[in-house]
Amino acid sequence: MRVAVFSTTPDDQLYLTEAAERAKQQLVFFDTKLDATSAPLAEGAKAVCVFVNDLLDAKCIEELAKIGIKLIALRCAGFNNVDLSTASSHGLTVARVPAYSPYAVAEHTVAMILCLNRKIHRAYNRTREGNFSLTGLLGFDLRGKTIGIVGTGEIGTRVATIARGFGCLVAAYDPSPNPACEALGVHYLPKQELVSQADILTLHCPLTPDTFHFIDRNAVDTMKHGAMLINTSRGAVADTRQIVRGLKNGQVGSFGMDVYEEEADVFFRDLSDKVIQDDVLARLMTFPNVLITGHQAFFTHEAMTEIARTTMASVEAFEKTGTVPTAVILTA
Repeated sequence: MRVAVFSTTPDDQLYLTEAAERAKQQLVFFDTKLDATSAPLAEGAKAVCVFVNDLLDAKCIEELAKIGIKLIALRCAGFNNVDLSTASSHGLTVARVPAYSPYAVAEHTVAMILCLNRKIHRAYNRTREGNFSLTGLLGFDLRGKTIGIVGTGEIGTRVATIARGFGCLVAAYDPSPNPACEALGVHYLPKQELVSQADILTLHCPLTPDTFHFIDRNAVDTMKHGAMLINTSRGAVADTRQIVRGLKNGQVGSFGMDVYEEEADVFFRDLSDKVIQDDVLARLMTFPNVLITGHQAFFTHEAMTEIARTTMASVEAFEKTGTVPTAVILTA
């Protein structure tokens, strides 16, 4: 089956091509983002393969339906960028990769915590200029600190496991407590209690109407003064403007960000010779206690291999049976 693949990088092409050869699928790659204006590029394909910042709103899906697209294959776990209702009304199946490597995201989360705590990013820049002063690089022992985890699915559980290995106290917020986390000694708390008690607060929930701006003005003001905040889930789970305010007044002690609410026009692109037009992102980049990575928490060999394998398996299953085991089901 012919598949139009959008928002591709050389790495995407490498892993997807290998998986497509095994699944006997024909891929056509585009580095452009999929939206209503670029949808005609998929002409002649039966499926599109998309990533986190492709915009499959009602207009885009209508354009895809016009040219005969039957399958939307997301090479990611989240599906908040897809209008599921419109897809269903046009008979399009939406598939995703529900799990690829929770270890990848969890380990990146902990790397950000360690880097921010011990000021490794600042030390690296200093020593390259011959400055070996320790002034301003004081950190703290993780042992005995409280790590608050929002969302205890596969990734949150892995973070809890690693945190327990450091000797941290681990608390969590999740409408559906995970027995695996409870077995690790994780204590579940209401949102306000978790936010107020955590020395380090890390976000691992999906983006839904209930979690949109989960970290809002009230949450920032409720945080323990000087606490660390990490977001490797979805950008809109946190209100970045309120985090900037918290950084300015010291309420937020440090912030690690792998995702950003307005990342679609910035992340996965080389803008090193351009002026960043996003004022909030540009402001964040000026803080010495902010660490930004460009949506790379998932980016390991193991994860890329599993993403490509699962995505092509979904395409192959759809071609043979008209259904996929990883389909996103529209709920009322």
